[in-house]
Amino acid sequence: MATVTNTYARAFADVVFSDRLDPAKIFEEAESLAALVAGSRDLREVWHTPSIPAEQKRAVLDAIAARLQISRPVRNFMAVLIDHHRVDFLGPIVKQFGQELNQRLGFTEAAITSARALSEPERHSLEAEVEKLTGRKVLARYSEDATILGGAIVRIGSTIYDGSVKGTLERIREQLSST
Repeated sequence: MATVTNTYARAFADVVFSDRLDPAKIFEEAESLAALVAGSRDLREVWHTPSIPAEQKRAVLDAIAARLQISRPVRNFMAVLIDHHRVDFLGPIVKQFGQELNQRLGFTEAAITSARALSEPERHSLEAEVEKLTGRKVLARYSEDATILGGAIVRIGSTIYDGSVKGTLERIREQLSST
């Protein structure tokens, strides 16, 4: 599945950049279409059923695109997925597409967990530190977890930077028990 999602996501990102389209607008449209498809079993069945001619499937897509005001590139991308029987992969493809766009635009995504809600100055300061670490602009998603007691945990891809009080206490405990 990873190969399918990566291939389609990269190809769609290539179209966005080669045609100089607005990446944020295209991603938003793709996300709204993916949410619609995920929420409609009937729609997925129409696009999966081999007995329904391709022209009728595209007519349904065109009606949806008109109603949601979806741009031609997103409509065409969805038509390719329908024609190649890849509608089941739409959600993961759109997620990977977003990551591909961020990478090409020089952004990195960071999931930041803190014990309490951070103020704007604290967020800016933390994001600046993450930018220094990664050398890229940061798109941060924040969450709260009181069990970490204080500090923050930053996850960038598969790398975790644990600056929480709980993590520090666990590291101290491990050092004490190993000596």
